[in-house]
Amino acid sequence: MKRREFITLLGGAAAWPLAARAQQGAMPVIGFLNSTSPDGFTERLRGFRQGLKDAGYAERENVTIEYRWAENQLDRLPELAAELVRRQVAVIAALNTSSGLAAKAATTTIPIVFIVGEDPVRLGLVASLARPDGNLTGVNLFSGELTAKRLELLREMVPQATRIAVLVNPAFALGTETTLRDVQSAAPAMGLQIQVLNASTSREIDAAFATFARERPDAVFVGIDVFFNGRRAQLVNLASRHAVPATFANRDFAEIGGLMSYGSNTVDSWRQAGVYTGRILKGAKPAHLPVVQANKFELVINAQTARMLGLTVSDKLLALADEVIE
Repeated sequence: MKRREFITLLGGAAAWPLAARAQQGAMPVIGFLNSTSPDGFTERLRGFRQGLKDAGYAERENVTIEYRWAENQLDRLPELAAELVRRQVAVIAALNTSSGLAAKAATTTIPIVFIVGEDPVRLGLVASLARPDGNLTGVNLFSGELTAKRLELLREMVPQATRIAVLVNPAFALGTETTLRDVQSAAPAMGLQIQVLNASTSREIDAAFATFARERPDAVFVGIDVFFNGRRAQLVNLASRHAVPATFANRDFAEIGGLMSYGSNTVDSWRQAGVYTGRILKGAKPAHLPVVQANKFELVINAQTARMLGLTVSDKLLALADEVIE
């Protein structure tokens, strides 16, 4: 071997570790934004990471994730989103409605993957579902569209019900508007009277249930809201303490003692968001990725809570249920 060729080989060999370190240092960074806290999100995060893995990415191996949790303080979201923009992340995963809106306000250039419970066109996040346009795309959980069905299932669980209390968060104006519109539209055909109560703080949730204790509605319909999801232990405990049947939008509530839930399979939706995040890291444009319409919905019934409330779960509900928690 000639001396020049030998020196070239040595130089190449010496450069390999440097190249590897440079490549590792250049790992893409995902900015993760959520208005709640990480408590109770283990399964959803596992779904998100599985979606990334399906797209060829594994956290700390070939991608980094910068987490920003607002801890249920919505006024923190704009600054947390701005932090991720200053960090120059490759893509922002804003995995609930409030986070998606905050991320959209923070940047028009960094790709954003959202998860929302409302129509993202109506929210102003995308131009259309098939062709999102701009720098956002994501998953629509259809939570708002399931309101009437959830009311119907509650009536099946409590067939003698005539008065339903609806708990909504006025701070989430769009979600509250949709919930009340759909409940008030569906209720008359079921022979139900609706009473609306508002709660935007933990103290107001306590006050709402104190009202339930005095006025004794036949059941409580809890509206979709990330704040309510963050206060699910409080809501479930109060419903149990006051012995009032309550229905919720996702299984997180039923798993900790809530009577029943009906909604999208949230873990699968987070997985789909992870897939889209990975595809964008590989070069796909959000404008070319149609909004994913959730198509897995699940009815979860807590049979132990039903027995505690003196309710008999009908054969119809048992046949419809995706899971019955004993």
